[in-house]
Amino acid sequence: MQLQIDRSIKTPLYLQIRSQIRQLILANELPPGFRLPPERKLAASLGVNRTTVVNAYHELVADGLIQPHVGKGTVVVNAPLSTEHFSLDHFTSGDSRVRPSSIQPISWQNFYTKQSERMYNPVLASILDEIGEEDQISFALGSPAGEYYPLEEFRQISKEVMRSGNWQAFEYGPTIGHYPLRKYLKEWLSHRSIQTQTQNIMILSGSQQGLDLLAKVFIEPGDYIVMEEPSFLGAIGVFKAAGAHILTVPLDQEGLRTDLLEQILSRHRPKFIYTLPTFQNPSGTKMSLSRRQELLKLAYQYHVPILEDDPYSELYYEGMPSPSLKSMDKHGHVIYLGTFSKMLFPGLRLGWCVAPSAVLEQLALAKQHVDLHTSTTVQWMMTDFCRQGLLDKHLLIVRNRYLQQLNTMVTALTEFAPPGLSWTVPEGGFYLWCELPPGIKAATLLTKAAEKKVTFIPGNAFYINSGGKNRIRLCFSRHSETTIREGIRRLCTAVLEILNQPHPASANSRFRCSEPLV
Repeated sequence: MQLQIDRSIKTPLYLQIRSQIRQLILANELPPGFRLPPERKLAASLGVNRTTVVNAYHELVADGLIQPHVGKGTVVVNAPLSTEHFSLDHFTSGDSRVRPSSIQPISWQNFYTKQSERMYNPVLASILDEIGEEDQISFALGSPAGEYYPLEEFRQISKEVMRSGNWQAFEYGPTIGHYPLRKYLKEWLSHRSIQTQTQNIMILSGSQQGLDLLAKVFIEPGDYIVMEEPSFLGAIGVFKAAGAHILTVPLDQEGLRTDLLEQILSRHRPKFIYTLPTFQNPSGTKMSLSRRQELLKLAYQYHVPILEDDPYSELYYEGMPSPSLKSMDKHGHVIYLGTFSKMLFPGLRLGWCVAPSAVLEQLALAKQHVDLHTSTTVQWMMTDFCRQGLLDKHLLIVRNRYLQQLNTMVTALTEFAPPGLSWTVPEGGFYLWCELPPGIKAATLLTKAAEKKVTFIPGNAFYINSGGKNRIRLCFSRHSETTIREGIRRLCTAVLEILNQPHPASANSRFRCSEPLV
């Protein structure tokens, strides 16, 4: 299968790929059953980012020309037949049954809902597919370093949980969660000035599930919600899939712009305000205390709930984080999401929600239709881990180590970065939020960096609107200091190559731009 990419024309690369494969299929040069190259392999052969090929394949699936199959890859299906392909010969005499030879495979996309189209997130899929690839350095996935996982401690705990006769740890459990774990979280949160009751805590299969459940409970298609911009791409995807109309408020160095938020609240009646006030993803911003107070004041004044997403506050590297909105809330307006994923193991998929009883009742009803309850066994193990004081001990260790990795990335950028590349150093969390030199787009850099086996997330993935094209997010938590330094060297080399590459259409232009990522 020979494809040609023309970067000098305006047609996006993914549409060029889709058009050429479509023509080959309709001309029967790619017959039914033909297996298309894996997305990553085709991307490498064409010199494009994998997401470009993912988007092209997605278009061909929507056209009914290809279909992904587990274990078989993506294969060509029969091209849809037009009405002139049918005649009376397709039917048996005196019988309306269609001959087997005329039956075509179902084009499943014709049965999908509008919501299924809104769920498509090529950026998130690409990030997760990169896990385990040894030949490249990924600064994309925001997760703890595997080498810091307390595996020995969990091995001992798992042996105890799986002791003979302990069948309770493998039973169905209450939807709201394992009571001993919820009781521990109540006490743990109280030390962080969040005063709540055990019955107001729900255990989740990761805080991402909390976002999904809250969207199911609160959002009807067309409802308004408010988000800071940029914001967590996982939350953007959930709220878009629910059909929300998202109103955005920009950030500055103190966090969400409450002066602009008030203008929105005075004109609309949003279902809630979504924010990550502490070490925000992707910017690393820590909302100032005065902004937190003003945000709560506006929530009370306009009677709007706040959804506080707080995965990073325990990963602070300078001073102490500001108090959570939940700890400052005196009138029950804040719903609080937390997770063990950033502190310990993301693979455990274990988080929690603190909310008024009336809200938790609705979340429990929604959760029953999803997974009945979070894994009983995992909850038992986490309870024992926390009760033995191992969580706080682990946090002391990783804070120091992540600070070293952060400093390594900043030092490497200072050494290798060309003029115009800037970044913000956070006080905690996992990310450096970078601004590219004038004229360089993140999508262009992503393609060039992929050639050098280094990846990141382009800034536009964190924007609901059209911003972030000259921004990138780098995660420093997953790699050793040696790997971080090498990855930054490769990335800065890619930036320099773009800076030194003249635009093919103009001798007066220094920069060359590719198609947008999404």
